[in-house]
Amino acid sequence: MIALDQALRALVAGDASDLHLSAGSVPIARVHGELVPLTGGPWPVLDADDLEASVRELLGSGPQLAEFEERREIEVSREIADVARFRVNVRRQLGGISLVARAIPHRVHTIEELLLPPVVATMAEERRGIILVTGTTGSGKSTTLAAMVNHINVTRAANVVTIEDPIEFVHDNQLSLIGQREVGVDTLSFKDALRRVLRQDPDVILIGEMRDEETVTTAISAAETGHLVLSSLHTLDAGEAINRILGFFTPNHHQQIRSLLAGTLRGVISQRLVPGVDGGRVPVCEVLRMTGRVRYKILYPTEIMDLTDVISEGGYDGMQSFDQALYEHVAAGRVSLEDAMTAATSPHDFKLLVDAQGQRGTTMATVGERA
Repeated sequence: MIALDQALRALVAGDASDLHLSAGSVPIARVHGELVPLTGGPWPVLDADDLEASVRELLGSGPQLAEFEERREIEVSREIADVARFRVNVRRQLGGISLVARAIPHRVHTIEELLLPPVVATMAEERRGIILVTGTTGSGKSTTLAAMVNHINVTRAANVVTIEDPIEFVHDNQLSLIGQREVGVDTLSFKDALRRVLRQDPDVILIGEMRDEETVTTAISAAETGHLVLSSLHTLDAGEAINRILGFFTPNHHQQIRSLLAGTLRGVISQRLVPGVDGGRVPVCEVLRMTGRVRYKILYPTEIMDLTDVISEGGYDGMQSFDQALYEHVAAGRVSLEDAMTAATSPHDFKLLVDAQGQRGTTMATVGERA
């Protein structure tokens, strides 16, 4: 049987983010976005019995094992003292078991350490409304949300309640009180936790993910009554986030939801991870903030397609498009031009942006010499 904790320690020691275990393969790690054999071995080729035994040891003999046997998949957390916490997904696959574990550092990184734009801190200082962090799986949404909660924790006294599945980052109380509830451990379901969260005197509510109509309805209700709600969505950009929320509701409710979002949404941070020149990965963020123009675009279905232009032109309000943010990382030497061209939303437009900024720099230098 593979020693799961030993493999998880090797994962962290190898500066990897995810561990993949499946029958017929050696343990595989994701290092800076690439899948490679786990270092720190030698590791055996795993068989189905190995994985079955390891998973039963991980889940124990209680409700988690019962849930896995009933649903054929489960997400749980695992903690190794002085190493890291891990979010572990276990599932049945071709009759056997497959496991993926993601390393979550014990220390919550700050907004500045993560190289997130300063406007993220400004958004975390909102006292009411909804702020969404969106992106694909593995784009760092949970890390950004944790950094925002940390910013609240060190800057003001607030009662913060989180509902997560599972808990990833653990926060210690500083200026704020932070109560973290894990679905399946501290509460039976998101639905049960959400029904009672407003009775817990929260100032800030973190909902791990907007996943259905009831989650969105609760978030809007909380925002309308003076709470700040932080949550995540699996979408690529801000415009898609609006459409995704509308998709939770029947068409006859869409205009009502548009009106509610126009009144409660404070911002959307859509991020992707791009290879950095130092071998790590850099978060690149599109930022939408609520303005009169944005509110108008949300209210009217035919206008939502123009939201990208509003973001690109909204620098004064702290907004930035993905390609604008990407250019800032290139200019700062954090991302290579080659990797930026690969990651850009529109490589052609991005190249024009780079050329235009380069030309502007040349012009400014010439003016300086004449002066």
